Amino acid sequence: MIMLNLIDRYLLHEIAKVFAAIVIILLLIVTSLMFLRILEEVNLGALNVELVFAVLRLQLLRDTASLLPPAFFLAVLVTLSRLSRDSELIALNACGIGPPRLYRMVLVLALPVALLTAWFALWLQPEAASAIQDIRLQQREQAAQIAGLQPGRFYIEENGQVVIYIGEITERKSLSNIFILDRRNAQTQLVVSAGGQHRLDSVTGDHLITLKRGQRFDGNSGSGAFLMGHFEDYLLRVRSDNSPPRLPSKRTTLPTSALLTLPERGYRAELEHRIAAPLAIITLAILAIPLVEISPRHSATGRLLLALLAYFCFFNLQRLAESWLEFGVTPLWMGSLWYQCAILGVVYLILLPESFWLKRARQRWRSTSKSSGCKSTA
Repeated sequence: MIMLNLIDRYLLHEIAKVFAAIVIILLLIVTSLMFLRILEEVNLGALNVELVFAVLRLQLLRDTASLLPPAFFLAVLVTLSRLSRDSELIALNACGIGPPRLYRMVLVLALPVALLTAWFALWLQPEAASAIQDIRLQQREQAAQIAGLQPGRFYIEENGQVVIYIGEITERKSLSNIFILDRRNAQTQLVVSAGGQHRLDSVTGDHLITLKRGQRFDGNSGSGAFLMGHFEDYLLRVRSDNSPPRLPSKRTTLPTSALLTLPERGYRAELEHRIAAPLAIITLAILAIPLVEISPRHSATGRLLLALLAYFCFFNLQRLAESWLEFGVTPLWMGSLWYQCAILGVVYLILLPESFWLKRARQRWRSTSKSSGCKSTA
């Protein structure tokens, strides 16, 4: 168990405070952009007004995992840069709290954030993507229904055996003033109803018309034998030759447990894409500490430019590595997570001449050489 003293709690509090502020700001920006896009879909008629906030909530759950790694990286950079500007890092270093202690404290906070990111990426993200796809499919079905049904027209189905008339279609996809003539049985059926609902069978593609509180007349014309009755619910199925509208299945909607059993490259790339988010929290935390100059007297422009370059290369190389894995450019054993080690290694090589560990090794070597020189003189 790690014991935290006053300075440790201070560092964790500062990083957590900045991290929470950055996450809130990013969520507000992303939410506003998503809300505008959803309103555009509503304006075009592709989405029901009642589903606006449900789709917005699902999209936030789907995309939160991709926001946490850059937010944590920026939080560590901003916090340590502020401590360096106020000469607090020099004071801590003079008290024996150097880079090893900073690494430990940042990783103490990075681990729970990585677990939270894993929960979003591995469980909530595919569930939200699947729910969004279901809503899109439902909207396409309703759009197909409205495109195929118009009020004030007669519809002849099944080679003239069924005649349907709909007086009005409301915004909620409800039907009113319905007249149905069905000649498919031995006796002709005439059904009249004041209201009902129409939907498509997602499996067969048949039209299902549900009528509420109407009248039914059974009998053939020219015959006096008619059966008249009232009903509360009446279901009419009209078979359709058209297949039901479906959206193509996406890898993002599959559960993580299902991706573990699928050997194809595309599914492997999707699985590693989800794993990359929590791993990026740890990698970026380790990457951020050496990118901050401890002394405020030294120019931090070079390290700041290196931090920006490493940030953009990290996430752009992630997309490239996943594409290479999916299309077979890189071998399957190599996977797509190698870019995190590559970025980490390149940055540390660039900063190696000024690294804490190299300076410490030089000091030990000098002290060892001086002591050996004194002994030889004696």
